[in-house]
Amino acid sequence: MSIVTKSIVNADAEARYLSPGELDRIKGFVTSGERRLRIAQVLTESRERIVKEAGSQLFQRRPDVVSPGGNAYGEEMTATCLRDLDYYLRLVTYGVVAGDVTPIEEIGLVGVKEMYNSLGTPLAGVAEGVRALKSVASGLLSGEDASEASAYFDYVVGGLL
Repeated sequence: MSIVTKSIVNADAEARYLSPGELDRIKGFVTSGERRLRIAQVLTESRERIVKEAGSQLFQRRPDVVSPGGNAYGEEMTATCLRDLDYYLRLVTYGVVAGDVTPIEEIGLVGVKEMYNSLGTPLAGVAEGVRALKSVASGLLSGEDASEASAYFDYVVGGLL
């Protein structure tokens, strides 16, 4: 839920107008909209590159993942791993656009630990892949934009561990 929606819902529940503080937070949200959209656009347009490079970094750091018996061993399982990385990058773009982690939480992190545990997928490896996404993506963004996006990547990592 965006800061706008949250503020309206809270004010309406108390049958009051938006407070000056709420209006200031909404103004900040609106003002930062262009930057958030720019970040999401860069991530979206570069997604294939980000996922491919992050996958390469993950597989170099965690060769056990692509070795026989590893969760990304073989062409099909490697593709599944890269698909998951793409999914987490997409979730980050949702959070960036919303200016809030709620879409990440509600769409992508509910039940994720249980799912990966049931599949025997090491959560630390998935988290390492998301960190690699963050690293590659940060290299494509300006310092301020990378800082903004980093918080959402970090949220995903925290939700996995």
